[in-house]
Amino acid sequence: MRHTPGWQSPDPRTVEIAPLDLVERADDALAVQALAFGLTDDEIGVRHHIVQRHAMQPGTRALGATTENGRLVGFGYGMPCDRTHWWSTVVHPYLRQEGNDGWLDDSFVVTELHVHPAFQSRGIGRELITRLTDGAAEPRSLLSALDLDSPARALYRTLGYRDLARRVQFPSAPQPYAVMGAWLPLRRPEGR
Repeated sequence: MRHTPGWQSPDPRTVEIAPLDLVERADDALAVQALAFGLTDDEIGVRHHIVQRHAMQPGTRALGATTENGRLVGFGYGMPCDRTHWWSTVVHPYLRQEGNDGWLDDSFVVTELHVHPAFQSRGIGRELITRLTDGAAEPRSLLSALDLDSPARALYRTLGYRDLARRVQFPSAPQPYAVMGAWLPLRRPEGR
């Protein structure tokens, strides 16, 4: 497991989830994404501009998970779906083929959700996505995830997301994705 020099894994109970300034913390967020998703330096550079642009979109909401010393260990952000945005134009034909293109209307898209590998499987991702979507004005949510069985896809299913389209191919992405959708609010474990 890669660690940043000087990294110490604090007690996960001390992680606080709060609104995140994407413009100010873009480098920190992308460092988490790079570790969680295995990004190259070139991919980080491209995504830096995308994150900055997304941060300025109307309705964008971002949350971060930080340790007591302010280190970002997880983040998520999203925005109301806009059929003219790049992501929507790529997924639209796949959703239409499955009869699900109506999901592009009145949905909140979870654009990114990543947790540092040392902090995964501790409920941070679940807390980030549920708080993020709880603040959405839209009645449902969309996201895309690698189209394979993974802990992330398993989490999304427990929250109520279901596959709307599979084998979605994004330009320059070597692996296909699945587009998933859920009605809001997301499911909670019993007793919560």
